[in-house]
Amino acid sequence: MDPMRIIEKFYPPGSALHRILVAHSRQVAKKSLEIARSLADPDLDLLFIENAALLHDIGIFLTASPKIGCFGDAPYVCHGYLGRELLDQEGLAPAYGRVAERHTGAGIRLETIQRHNLPLPRRNMVPVTLAEKIICCADKFFSKTGPARQTPRTVHQVLVNLSAIDPEHAHRFARWAKDFNL
Repeated sequence: MDPMRIIEKFYPPGSALHRILVAHSRQVAKKSLEIARSLADPDLDLLFIENAALLHDIGIFLTASPKIGCFGDAPYVCHGYLGRELLDQEGLAPAYGRVAERHTGAGIRLETIQRHNLPLPRRNMVPVTLAEKIICCADKFFSKTGPARQTPRTVHQVLVNLSAIDPEHAHRFARWAKDFNL
């Protein structure tokens, strides 16, 4: 499986959005591998982690986020589950789609989706496996815009950003940061 081939099916090589997505995805893949290697868990599949991290944001082009060149119809919060649908349609193992779906925020619980009437499928979208948690955690250090596009956020900055979205997200990330010695 070649994640770049899959990305290029949806993002024309050389386009601004392709450059943004690939740069961000490579940052997340590198950080994910750093975290995974530091855990020295022989059950972690490093190739899966790298490939899944490269594909985690595949659905952004389907959202309305003009700041990064996305002119789709869906709200940005939908890019995870839309990415899962794309990866499932590509015939990838379901684990790839679950990473895409569950990485948004620090994962989104069904109760949160219902309470805020989010435009998401009515199911839990919280990372479950260690690989999902690693990739979700790594993603929070990098942005597709602004200063965090070039320089990773600190753990403190991530916590502040997530707290503004939902304190539960910040608590979940804080647990991962502790578990991963970040």
